[in-house]
Amino acid sequence: MAAVVVAGLAGCSSTGGKQAEERREQALEGGGTAVNTPRWKVAMVTHSGDGDTFWDIVQNGAEMAARKDNIEFLYAHDKDAGRQAQLVKSMVDKQVDGLIVTLAKPEAMKDVVRRATKAGIPVITINSGQDRYEEFGALTHIGQDEVVAGEAVGEELNARGRERALCVVHEQGNVGLDQRCTGVENTFDGEIDRLYVEGTNMPSVESSISAKLQSDEKIDSVVALGAPFAATAAKSVDQTGSKAEVATFDLNAQVVDGLKDGTIRFAVDQQPYLQGYEAVDLMWLRLYNDDVLGGGRPVLTGPQIVTPEDAPELEKYTKRGTR
Repeated sequence: MAAVVVAGLAGCSSTGGKQAEERREQALEGGGTAVNTPRWKVAMVTHSGDGDTFWDIVQNGAEMAARKDNIEFLYAHDKDAGRQAQLVKSMVDKQVDGLIVTLAKPEAMKDVVRRATKAGIPVITINSGQDRYEEFGALTHIGQDEVVAGEAVGEELNARGRERALCVVHEQGNVGLDQRCTGVENTFDGEIDRLYVEGTNMPSVESSISAKLQSDEKIDSVVALGAPFAATAAKSVDQTGSKAEVATFDLNAQVVDGLKDGTIRFAVDQQPYLQGYEAVDLMWLRLYNDDVLGGGRPVLTGPQIVTPEDAPELEKYTKRGTR
């Protein structure tokens, strides 16, 4: 079918291509009709949520798939691992038909996820938990390999001739963030330090980065591990007069603006919209047709290195909240 669609588009006039794009935009806005299948209830419980641009995009993707698949979608989140586990337990008690969870702090989630699978509720993990999802009984994992993503950053820093990098970790104990720094260390030929900051307090993050840049003038790269922290890192660089370049994991509208004006040199996109969308869609496929994707391996949504040259094309997608 994909080949037929591509061939058809290739033969379209410019008007036909415009009409196809308009139809695509309408579908993305929820103008399509849902499938004619039972209205299953699917819950997503994450370790972060409202107010975080990354998780807003994940939720946008999940809600779009839910509308398409006639799914009743429930969403909850809590940064505290214990409270996140309690939220998962409440979804199990509600007897949802499917459960999507993150495993940023796996040990806190282990028992409650196993409780869900023992109750016959299919579980898919997203974003964090690639190393543990099978152990917990989840069907598959959707996200990027954080070590591989970090290695891509290390290689990009090498290509740019960087020699000393600062990896800013905004949440202690989050295994995915530590894996990102480990990946950078694996491939970066220069020296790298980890700076642990209080991610819930952005002024504190800024002052911590600034202090590090002032105390070590040899730092020529600052690697933020999340999009909301990239602009703060760029501000620290500007205020201290540092020559360091800023790179970041993840993408949002502010990061695209930074790529355009040069305050951010590159970003690593793990496509959060895909993580939310595919998780719900794969859960629907499981409930409808007993399908499982991945073949025993995670379903990867990244990494993709994004540079200033990519910013103009991505801008319209970040503005509507899908990249």
